[in-house]
Order: sequence, then C-alpha cells, then structure tokens
Amino acid sequence: MAKLKTAYFCQNCGTQYPQWLGQCKNCGEWNTLVEEVVEKPSHKTPPFSKTKQHVINIVEVVTSEEPRIKTPSDELNRVLGGGIVLGSVTLIGGEPGIGKSTLLLQLALKMKKKIFYVSGEESASQIKMRADRLTDIQNPNCFLFTETSLEKILHEAKKLEPDFMIIDSIQTLQSQLIESSPGTVSQIRECSNEIIKYAKENNTPVFLVGHITKDGQIAGPKVLEHMVDVVLNFDGDRNHLFRLLRANKNRFGSTSEIGIYEMVSQGLKEIKNPSEILITKKFEELSGNSVAVTLEGNRPMLLEIQALVSTAVYGTPQRSSTGFDSKRLNMLLAVLEKRAGFQLGAKDVFLNITGGIKTDDPALDLAVVASVLSSNEDIAISEHYCFAGEIGLSGEIRPVAQVEQRITEAEKLGYEKIFVSNLNKIPKRKFGIKIEEVSKIEDFHERLF
Repeated sequence: MAKLKTAYFCQNCGTQYPQWLGQCKNCGEWNTLVEEVVEKPSHKTPPFSKTKQHVINIVEVVTSEEPRIKTPSDELNRVLGGGIVLGSVTLIGGEPGIGKSTLLLQLALKMKKKIFYVSGEESASQIKMRADRLTDIQNPNCFLFTETSLEKILHEAKKLEPDFMIIDSIQTLQSQLIESSPGTVSQIRECSNEIIKYAKENNTPVFLVGHITKDGQIAGPKVLEHMVDVVLNFDGDRNHLFRLLRANKNRFGSTSEIGIYEMVSQGLKEIKNPSEILITKKFEELSGNSVAVTLEGNRPMLLEIQALVSTAVYGTPQRSSTGFDSKRLNMLLAVLEKRAGFQLGAKDVFLNITGGIKTDDPALDLAVVASVLSSNEDIAISEHYCFAGEIGLSGEIRPVAQVEQRITEAEKLGYEKIFVSNLNKIPKRKFGIKIEEVSKIEDFHERLF
C-alpha cells in the first residue's frame, strides 16, 4: 500500500507548507496549520467548455447581453445588477443568525422555478417548519435534500436538473476524494471546484452560504472568493431590525449597490424607501440631531446623525462613534478646533448613526459637524434642514458626487433647505427645496444658527 502524502494547510489563508510551523508566513496567524492528506488525481479535470478553443482577436469577439433570472426580491436584483445570471455561482456570507438561510429560503419558496435546496445543517422537518412560518406561498417545485456528501448532491442534481440550486453551507460539504474533515481548506477547495464546474457545464445558477470567522472574513481559503462570480455580504446589528446586503465582488454588475431588509416575525421584509424609516419623526426639537443625505451606489438615502458633546469627567476625553469611522471623527474634531476655533479638546464626543447603519460616504462630514456643533452649543437644528458635504483638512466644504440626486431625494421627502458646497455644479433647473451653498466651516456655522 502506497504511503499517504500529507501537507500542512493554513486554515486562515490556505497556504500549503511541507512541515508544521507555529506561524503562517503568508497571513501571520499563529497555530492555524493543520495536517491534511494530499491526493493528486490520476486524470486531468476536463475544462468547462467541451468545444475546442482557439486564439481570437478581441475585436472579433461577439458580445451579447447575459440572460438573467429576475427574483421576487427587488433588493436582491438591485445588488446583483438586475437579476441572477445563468451559470453563475454566488457566495453569501454573514454573522450566524443574521438571516442568510432565511433570505435564500424565501427566495426558493417564491420563485416559480425548479429549486434544489441542499442543507447540511438542518433536517427537512426544520426547514419545513421555518418555511411555514415565513410565508403562506409554497413552491411545489422546491425540492429539499439534507446531505453533506458532495458526490451524492451532484448525482441528485444531475437527475433532478433544477433551474436554481442553493447549498447551505459550503463548509458542511465533504468529498470522498479528500481525506480530511468538513470545513478544512482542502475540502472547501475541492467541493467548490466541483460545484463551479457543475454550474458552468449545466448553465445552472448556484447560491453558496459561507460561514465567517471571528474577524468577519469568509471561512476557508481566500481562493474561494476568487473562484466564484459574486460575493455578497449580509450584515447588520443583531440588536436592530435592519439588514444590509452588499456586493464585495460582482462580475456582472456594480459593487456599490445596497439592499436593505427588515427582520420581522415572518422573515425578511424589503425596505422600498429606507429614508422614511431611518429618520425619526421628532415630536420636540433636540440638540445634536441632524439629517445627512448619503448615496449607496445609485440609491440616495437620508440618515439621522446624533451627537452628544459633554465635559470630560475623568480627565481624558472620550471619542466614540457607532456606524461612522472613528478616525474620521477625530479628524473632523481636529479641523473644528484648529480651523474654526471651537474648544472641543477637553470634551467627550459620542456619535451615532441611527438604525444600525454603517457607511463610509464622505458626504456625511457636514451633518456630523452640524450635530457636534449643535450639541456643543445646545441649540437644536431645524428638522427641515439636511446636509451633504465633505470637509477638508483646511476647513473647506468640498463638493460631493451626484449632488442632484441627493437634492431630489431631500425635496421628495419634504425638506425645506439643504446645505451643500458652493463648488458643486448644481443644475440650473428650479428645485422645490432651498439650496444653501457654503464654502468654509465658519461660514457654515453662521448660516446654520
């Protein structure tokens, strides 16, 4: 009997080593190398296309629009770039309990297609109980298969010939060709290769659910994210109702779009107009509150920014932010103190974006500064004002992208005045909202209060 050949694989990045090491030289993680059996296949794996390929000039390539499957979820269609492309492989990751399986099960129940739902984590009765809770709609063409063996799954898939395939999750699958436990780098790599080959050969779109590590990265080798066509990230604060679906990678569309869902007892509900939900209806004016007009892809949204400025009790001032980059907050506070003369060095500053939303749009700068100044001087900002502007290190208000869309969204929601940079190229058409153009923080402070 031939001696088994083994190697050591890093469970964080997938790098292979001939012997055990305490630290992975590639990613720097400690104690992540695990010994696994390495078996080289005796035959070469056939390519996706069975037709003979030849060299062709790029000018001669004939392009055509990729056919897409429209899903019942408009938010998912938006993030994917218009729908699911035939033969594509989509990887969706997120925290445990965030709603990955719920989202895909709702999709399987509402789509009028033949669905093959494979689960390695739940029994068929558990899935049926969750399906009854989510919706009254039952798809008679949705077929369940609770199995972790890759060979059995692909055998049943070839017999069933589904229009759409869901695998929950890729970390639970195991191939007989690899002598290691499920979830290891070798198993994930082998199973992913076979599933992608099946999807391309049969032109069947596949959704893979991926677990994430404590650092928020999808578990397994990084090559998994390179192999698939689309990588989606489903995140949100577990203490809030809102869930955000973003594309980290998309070969068929933009990665700047965002889908917003609300977690209710019947599952995930789409949020058509997030601005109306994320903005609190104020019954009394309070200092420290402002409204920012942000943009996620081509989708304008209004977010409520809350700030609290108070005297530091314990000597060292605290700087804390939720949903906003803390380093950028420190930079804005330094600009306020250096360029505008506001004494904030001995004060605690707390910042929060309501609804559990996280964004890195620089257009929030003006609203953050407005909230900080409002709380510092204890003067409330009118609830009919909103803001869209970036602040530079010299205290100037810089222009932001797609300002016309931001102004139109604020106008649609009934705001009376929007503060923007005077350097923005604003169309000369008449708006139903007053546009206040500002150039520096000092000028902005005078016009605000």
